[in-house]
Amino acid sequence: MQEAVVAITGASGARYGVRLVDALVDAGWSIHLIVTREGAINLDLECGITPEQLADNPAITLEDNNNLAARSASGSARFDAYIVCPTSGTTIGKIASGISDNLATRSALVAMKERRKLILVPREAPYSTPHLKAMANLSEWGVVIIPASPGFYHKPESIEELIDFIVARILDQIDVEHNLGKRWSGEETTSQ
Repeated sequence: MQEAVVAITGASGARYGVRLVDALVDAGWSIHLIVTREGAINLDLECGITPEQLADNPAITLEDNNNLAARSASGSARFDAYIVCPTSGTTIGKIASGISDNLATRSALVAMKERRKLILVPREAPYSTPHLKAMANLSEWGVVIIPASPGFYHKPESIEELIDFIVARILDQIDVEHNLGKRWSGEETTSQ
C-alpha cells in the first residue's frame, strides 16, 4: 500500500485538502494526516468538520502537529509523497528557511532532505514578494508548487469541479489514476 503525508495548514482552501485525502483513500493509499491549529480552524469554517472527523477512516492516521517524534518526522520512515494542501504563506516561508518547528514543516523538510516528492499547494491572493521568492527557491530545490488556481477551459459547473481540477493535478504528480475531470485532447478548439 502506498503512503502519503498530507498536511492541511492555515490557508483558506481546506476543501482542497479534504478532497485530496478522499481521493487518495479511494485510490487505496494510506494517509498520515497532519492538521495545524489554523488548518483546523479552516476545516471548521469551510467544511464544517474537525480533523478527527476527516480522519475517521482506517486508512488515515491523524498525527499531532506538535509531535516531532512522529513517524513522518524521520527520514528513515519512507513515504511515497508529502503534500501540504493548502499551504499557508507562513508554512512556505518556514519550509524555505529550513524551520521545522512543527510536524507539518518537519515532514516537508524531511521530504526535501531525502529527495522525495514534496508538493505544496498555496492558496493566497495576491502572493507577497517574500512568499514568491520562497516558492521560486523551493521550486529550484525540486519541490512541486501547484497553486490552487483552477482552470476554466473544461467549463466547470460547480465548486466541486473547480476543486477536482486542482486535486487532479496533485494526483497526476504522484501517478495516481483518477477520473477527476476530462483531460485536454487538443480537439477542443477548431482551426479557423
